[in-house]
Amino acid sequence: MNPLAASSSTASRARRSSSTVVALCFVIIVFDGYDLVVYGTTVPSLLAYQQWELTPGQVGTIGSYALVGMLLGALLSGWLAPRVGARAIVLTSLVSFSVLMGLTALAPNPEIFGLLRFLGGLGLGGVVPTVIALTVEYSPPARRQFNNALMYSGYSVGGVLAALAAIALLPDASFRVMYAIGLLPLVTIVPLAWRYLPESVAFLVGKGRADEAKALADRFGIATPPEKTPDARGSMASLVTGPRALPLLLLVIASFCGLLLVYGVNTWLPNIMRQAGYSLGSSLSFLLVLNIGAIAGALTASRVADRFGSKPVTVVSFLLAVLAILALGLGLPLYGAMIVVAVAGLGTVGTQILVNGYVATFFGARDRTSALGLSLGLGRVGAIFGPILGGWIASSTLGVEWNFYTFAVFAGIGCIAVSLVNNKRSATDAQDEPRVDHPTSAHQSTTPRVVTEPKEAHS
Repeated sequence: MNPLAASSSTASRARRSSSTVVALCFVIIVFDGYDLVVYGTTVPSLLAYQQWELTPGQVGTIGSYALVGMLLGALLSGWLAPRVGARAIVLTSLVSFSVLMGLTALAPNPEIFGLLRFLGGLGLGGVVPTVIALTVEYSPPARRQFNNALMYSGYSVGGVLAALAAIALLPDASFRVMYAIGLLPLVTIVPLAWRYLPESVAFLVGKGRADEAKALADRFGIATPPEKTPDARGSMASLVTGPRALPLLLLVIASFCGLLLVYGVNTWLPNIMRQAGYSLGSSLSFLLVLNIGAIAGALTASRVADRFGSKPVTVVSFLLAVLAILALGLGLPLYGAMIVVAVAGLGTVGTQILVNGYVATFFGARDRTSALGLSLGLGRVGAIFGPILGGWIASSTLGVEWNFYTFAVFAGIGCIAVSLVNNKRSATDAQDEPRVDHPTSAHQSTTPRVVTEPKEAHS
């Protein structure tokens, strides 16, 4: 057989296989994105719901309950990943948050509503770091950032769907119908994930199931990680000691700022824009534009990140967030504001996608889910603080422009944190990242050659 034809056939099968994983994880993240935006779309309805008599401060606090659950869920998934594997975490999380979203629609009072949002957050928190790690693991090294952004664009697609549903259903229908829609994963993605979602190859190797790992790696066209490493990788304790602790801390700070922007802006943008003089319909449309901008911006930026490295692209994205958020306080006409909000979509949701991809490519396969669990788990403190901060500003006598000033400051802090990350630290983690180099000439051996190289040390 012609070696070139064999190599091309293998590469084609690998692309199709990685596309299956990316597609599954994309649909999973769609529901996570829906849950992110659904609360923001229902904030005006909750404030107008006379039976509960909620204040802006109380609404902001309730909005943080799901994020506390996501914090704990992300940390728990990072701890469980080396023990039970990715499939168990994803399937359990999907079922739990879908059931709890349905129950939230039936909540009789604010207290039960908040409790169910917290419990649902546990499941959501477990999904995100796990599907990011799976997407990167099953992607070719040269497409990891792009595939991660493509998969994670489901986050913004879910937000777009939530905004469209709210525009169509609210304010005529009750806010409860928006949460009832959250039952859909039980009859859509759960059966597909059960059938087609693969286990982490790195997890199988770590459990001594080398034959299963090799068979799975061959099927998906990826390389099998080494069976043994010189240190105890895959545990959270190994990440917070030694030279990797400082880069991890800086990336946690970046994740804190990114998630504060994502959840603070998505929760309060409709209300902020109404205070700025726009109608309810226009205010909800800003959420739609924000998430469309996040999708287009993150996909474009991730292609650049695959070429030039994650660090410079993420720094620039945070800077765009600073400029776009400050520009929203200038009292722009409707169409001008829409354009700026689209740029803010890249700077907020899009930047967090880039931060997640940076973490996933900075650390090796054995540490990836644990590192993402820590960065997203501890970063969730920002996600909790964002809605509370927005609620405090809305309840205060400060002008609406202070929302923009405050969020811009945190975007600046995230920019500084990423700029201080030393990419050379990732070289040690890349040692468990084998890459299969297929022959490109008929005169070369047809046996794949396994090499290693750091992904981010060059940027």
